[in-house]
Amino acid sequence: MSRPALSSKPVANPRRITILGSTGSVGRQTFDLIDRARDSFDVVALTANRNIDELVRQAKLLKPRLAVVGDDTQYAALKEALAGTGIQAAAGAQAVVEAAQMDSDWVMSAIVGAAGLPGTLAAARRGATIAFANKETLVCAGPLMMRLVAECGATLLPVDSEHNAIYQVFDFDHREGIARLILTASGGPFRTLSRAEMEKMTAEQAVKHPVWSMGAKISVDSASLMNKALEVIEAHFLFQMPREKIDVLVHPQSVIHSMVEYKDGSVLAQLGSPDMRTPIGYCLAWPERMETPVQRLDLAKIGQLTFESPDPVKFPALRFAQEAMIKGGTAPAVLSAANEVAVQAFLDKRIGFLDIERINETVLNAIPVSALTDLDVLAEADAAARTKAGELIV
Repeated sequence: MSRPALSSKPVANPRRITILGSTGSVGRQTFDLIDRARDSFDVVALTANRNIDELVRQAKLLKPRLAVVGDDTQYAALKEALAGTGIQAAAGAQAVVEAAQMDSDWVMSAIVGAAGLPGTLAAARRGATIAFANKETLVCAGPLMMRLVAECGATLLPVDSEHNAIYQVFDFDHREGIARLILTASGGPFRTLSRAEMEKMTAEQAVKHPVWSMGAKISVDSASLMNKALEVIEAHFLFQMPREKIDVLVHPQSVIHSMVEYKDGSVLAQLGSPDMRTPIGYCLAWPERMETPVQRLDLAKIGQLTFESPDPVKFPALRFAQEAMIKGGTAPAVLSAANEVAVQAFLDKRIGFLDIERINETVLNAIPVSALTDLDVLAEADAAARTKAGELIV
């Protein structure tokens, strides 16, 4: 079974690496793997939003050419902290894009939300191999991104555990034999609660995921199943599968990370301990494999793997994803933007947990759909969705 090939340019040894969003959850785990195998990697650039303490720590250990902080106000502090190291400091959104444009073989796209899109697109334009944990890249700009990847000879490697699992067992040479994709979901921390109980849940409770260690935004998305809704849209574009052939199955143990069902009845699954360093390591070493420090899977110790269908009444986010894909065009970007605003408001304790879905559904139905012809159209839809979501926060 072959995979989409890297560009014809030979992979350097050590592999040259850029990490966009190195201080977030995925970025830190990527750093951890690189730090354990420094001879195999040459870090070109690191970027962070505003956490310069962690950025400086990483930079002094990995010695990139460039360290970028997205927040302009942090530039002076970053420059001072890196003085005498030989590492160039830069700041601002454009500097993040310029980091993505630097000559590295492999780019980790781990900036959360729509903010991660410009850097990912910049890396694609130069034909880089891109490991993307930023699902908004495909949710918001799927057709544009996939066209750009094809035109520029870039390679997309999915970091999300679900899409990474599918990638590992997806027969790209015989896709006509694939019947459906099955994305697994842990169900999040509120899986067994009633709607009345969910209404009272706090941000602190929402970010306490029962299995995975993730950032705050993604943890809240997991609690509402919005992360799975966005992943369905992502899988639709990444694997070029119709929405009717993408299902979701709740699997609380998070051992089976996703499955591909073939038309002969075979179902291929990728299993592993719930540790993001497994899919990150797969992408870092691709097309080879590398050692990772994750706990090895012991199925006898686990004893049971359980499954259930997602409750569409308790978790309407999956319906929103279907509606966005049916609408097409800018609708998925509108849903994603509304969700970003709503989740941040929930984390800021300005709205309740169930208000997130109210805002998402209202904005999805309120913003007119446009054909996704270019990034300007995308930006307009994103801005309109954020404005409308902001008006609904009371």
